[in-house]
Amino acid sequence: MTAINCKVEGMHCTSCALGVSKYLEKKGMQDVNVSFATEEVSFTAPEGANSTEILNGITQMGYRVVMPEDKPAEKKIYTTLTFKFVFCLIFTLPLLLHMWVSWAWLHHPWVQFWLTLPVYLVGMWHFGRSAVQSIINRMANMDVLVSLGATAAFVYSFVGTVVYGNPDYMFYETTAAIITLVFLGNMLEERSVKQTTSAIAELAHLQITTARLINTDHGHEHIHEVDNRTLRTGDCVLVNTGDKIPMDGTIYWGSGHANESMITGESAPVSKKEKDKVIGGTILEDGSIKVYITATGKDTVLSYIIELVKQAQSDKPPMQKLADRISAIFVPLVLGIALVTFLGWYFIGHTTLATAMMRSVAVLVISCPCAMGLATPAAVMVGLGRAARNGILIKGGHTLEMFKNIRQVVFDKTGTLTTGKLQLGEYRFFDMPEEDFKQVVYSLEKYSSHPIARSIASLWKSAGEVPLQQVREHKGLGMRASDKAGNQWQLGSFRMADGVTEDDSHNLYLLKNGLLAGWIDLTDEIRPEAAQVIIQLQQSGIKSILLSGDTTRKCRELAAKLGITEVYAEQSPEQKLQKIDALMKTAPTAMVGDGINDAPALAKATIGISLSDATQVAMQSANVVLLNNNLGSLPLALGLGKHTYLTIKQNLFWAFIYNVVAIPVAALGFLNPIVGAGVMGLSDVVLAVNSIRLRYKNVI
Repeated sequence: MTAINCKVEGMHCTSCALGVSKYLEKKGMQDVNVSFATEEVSFTAPEGANSTEILNGITQMGYRVVMPEDKPAEKKIYTTLTFKFVFCLIFTLPLLLHMWVSWAWLHHPWVQFWLTLPVYLVGMWHFGRSAVQSIINRMANMDVLVSLGATAAFVYSFVGTVVYGNPDYMFYETTAAIITLVFLGNMLEERSVKQTTSAIAELAHLQITTARLINTDHGHEHIHEVDNRTLRTGDCVLVNTGDKIPMDGTIYWGSGHANESMITGESAPVSKKEKDKVIGGTILEDGSIKVYITATGKDTVLSYIIELVKQAQSDKPPMQKLADRISAIFVPLVLGIALVTFLGWYFIGHTTLATAMMRSVAVLVISCPCAMGLATPAAVMVGLGRAARNGILIKGGHTLEMFKNIRQVVFDKTGTLTTGKLQLGEYRFFDMPEEDFKQVVYSLEKYSSHPIARSIASLWKSAGEVPLQQVREHKGLGMRASDKAGNQWQLGSFRMADGVTEDDSHNLYLLKNGLLAGWIDLTDEIRPEAAQVIIQLQQSGIKSILLSGDTTRKCRELAAKLGITEVYAEQSPEQKLQKIDALMKTAPTAMVGDGINDAPALAKATIGISLSDATQVAMQSANVVLLNNNLGSLPLALGLGKHTYLTIKQNLFWAFIYNVVAIPVAALGFLNPIVGAGVMGLSDVVLAVNSIRLRYKNVI
C-alpha cells in the first residue's frame, strides 16, 4: 500500500472534486479524499497499482497534478477566473446593451456573432473541456449543463444568422451572458470558499520566516540570517524580542515570554526558561533565547496540527456522503428534465422552436449541483478552522457531526478536573530510613507517565535513586520492580495495597515484599475553570459524570465541590472501558481524560477528548485535543460541533430547496436563461457566506 498526497489544480467546483474522487475510486484507490477548497488530494494505492498512470489519468481529465516535491507553477493571469470573467464581460456588455438602445449596428446578426464568438470560445475552453472529460469518466458535472445551454443558444443563433438572417433567431446575448455570469459565480464562489480555509492559511503562514543561525568557530559565535526551511535538527538559533521562533526546539540559554495563541488559542504569553520547549511559528514577545532545534519540516508541532486539520477537513461526514450520492445522479436528471421541457413546450404547448429551446436552456443553467457538493465541506472547513484558531484540534468532519448527539460527558479526575500539579502532603515510612524511602519511590515513579508519578519524581529527584530491574507499569494499579538484593517493590493506589492495609485514605502505597513500607498523601488543586465548565454543560442539558481510578472518598469530595452527582471511583482501565460501553448504551457519550489508563476509554467513547498535556497515547486515542490544556475550551468544542451541524443542515436545505423551486420555475417558462445563469452563480455564494458566519457567531 502506498499513500499518495498531492495537489490538483484546476478544480473550479465541487462537481470537479467529486469527479476526481469517483475516478480514483473506479481505479481501485482506497481512502480517497478530494478537497475542492484546498485542492488537496490524498489516496492509498494498493499493491501493484501504477500510481504514475493514475495521476496521469487525472491530468488527462484537464487538471494539473502537483506533487509535494514539485515547484509550484507560477499562475498565469489569463488562466484565472477573474481574467476570464473580465474578458467575457467586455464583449457581453455591448450584446446586452442592444436590448435597451436602438443602434442599428448593434442589432446586426454578424456583429452580434463576432462579439459572442470570443466569449463562447473562452467558455468552451474552460467549461467544455471539463464537461467532455466528465462525460468520458461517466461522472457528468455542472459544466455539462453550462456547456449544453450555451452551445444550444449559440448554434441556434448561428444557424438562424446563416440561413434566415432573422432577428427572431438570434440569442447571442443569451450565450454570452450565461458564460459570463457563470464565470462571475465561480469567481465569487472561489473567493468565498477561500475565506472558509483562512484559518489554515494563517497557520501555514506562520511556518515561513527567517532564522538567526549560530555557527561556532574556535569558540566564537557567528550569526547568519537564513531561511528557516533550511534548518536541520541539531542547529542552534538566536531568537530576540519580537522574533518568530523558527522551528521546534529546546532553550539552552536565556529566558522570555512566548505568544503561543495561534497554536493554543491562549492569549496570555507563556513564560519560557532554560530546558523549556518552544514551538516553531510562535512569537517571542520579550527576552532573548538560544534554541537547540529538535524538529523541522513535517515533524514540527505546527506542521502536525496543519496536517491533522487538513485531513479532518477532507474527511466526509455521513451527511456529505448522502449529498454526494444525490449529486452523482443530479446532472443526468436535469438533462432529462430539460429534454422533457423542450418536447413539452414544442409539441404539447405548441410554442415556437426558439421558445421551447430557451426554456430548456433556462432549466440547464439555473440548476446547481455544486450547491449540494459545497453545503457540507464549506461549513466543516469553517468550523474546524475556528476550532484550530482557538486551540481545539478536531480530528475529522465526522467528529463534528457526532457532537450534535452528545448527552453526557465523562471526566477523569487527576490531570483533567484537577491540574495534575500535585503538592506533597504527609508521608510515612516503616522499617527503612527516610532517604531510602524517597530513593525507591523516585526510582519507581520516574518510569511512569501518570501526572501523580511526574509530580513525585520532580519533588524527590534530588534524593538519588536505587538500581531497579524488571520495572513494569500496570495500568490503573501502579509500578512493580525488583532490586539487586531480590526485594520486590510495588508502588501504587489502594487497589495495589488492598489486603495489606484497610486504610484507603492515602494516594500512594509502597510495598516491600508484599508488606506495607510506607504511604504518601498528595494534594491536587481543582482546575479553576472546572466548575464553570460543569455549569455550562448542565445549562446545555448535558450530564457530567466522574470516572476515576482514585478512592471513592476523594472522588466524592471533588464531585461535591463541582456539582457532579454521578460518580464511579476506584475503576481500573478495563472497568473504565466497560463503564463507558454501558453509558454509551444509554446516550451518546464524550470522555475527557489524559492518562495511559484513559486511552482505551477515549477510543471507545462516542467522542474522546484529551488535553495537550496528556500522554501521547491518550492524545492519539482521542478524537479531540484541547491544545491550550484548558478545560474551558470544552463548551466551545461542543458548541462548534452542534452549530457546524446546524449550518450544514441550513446549507443542504438551501441547496435542495433552490433546485426544487428553481428548476420547475424555469421549466414552466417563468425565467429566461440570463436570469437563470445569474441566480445559479449566486447560489453557491449564499452557502459560503452562511458557512463563514460560523467564524463569528456565539456557539456556547
